[in-house]
Amino acid sequence: MAGRRARTGRGWDASPPRAADAGGPPRPRRGRRGRSDEAEPEAPSPPRDEAEVAREICLRQLAVRPRTRAELAGALAKRGISDEVSAEVLDRYDEVGIIDDAAFARAWVSSRHAGRGLARRALANELRQRGVDGEVASEALGELDEETEAETARALVERKLRTARGEPDAVFRRLVGMLARKGYPPGVAIRAVKDALAAQSAEAAEFAEHIDADALADAEGELDRDSRTAD
Repeated sequence: MAGRRARTGRGWDASPPRAADAGGPPRPRRGRRGRSDEAEPEAPSPPRDEAEVAREICLRQLAVRPRTRAELAGALAKRGISDEVSAEVLDRYDEVGIIDDAAFARAWVSSRHAGRGLARRALANELRQRGVDGEVASEALGELDEETEAETARALVERKLRTARGEPDAVFRRLVGMLARKGYPPGVAIRAVKDALAAQSAEAAEFAEHIDADALADAEGELDRDSRTAD
């Protein structure tokens, strides 16, 4: 019947005729936002200035913790920054105080002695590994006097003694070895252990009182070997 919609097997077909069916030109395929599927090529970014890259590397390193000039120079070299640009950037950081090896050394000595109980020998080794100049390191280490070092050694021994087990002789040797690995000289370590043992109990005090010269010599030998290993 004219005027009625054609009936299909599932119902009336009310969809309008497609352009292709109507004889019109086919429409171009487009993306979701109506843009062509072909992406425009991106223009290559200009090369970055080497000094700018060097500054960014330094700032990322310094954001983690303070660094010495030698540490930053090593980080720049690993990233392929030329020696000339590296020196230019680091010299500028020296001028404005972003890099200060003397301040770094003082802070390192203070924090590592207080936090880890390290003595001057161990601290000197750590500063050397980080590229601190020997004279600068010596000045920083001079702020840690012998009395403070001896007090720290005694405190370390007393803390370890709370959980130490075994015969006094074995405990004695373990403790002097522990102090050796932290950089304490033999005399300071042995005296700290003897004093701490003497204050612990009557048995330990009797042992400390009768430590003979041979035992002290053996302990000093072990202490020296441990110190060289720690270095």
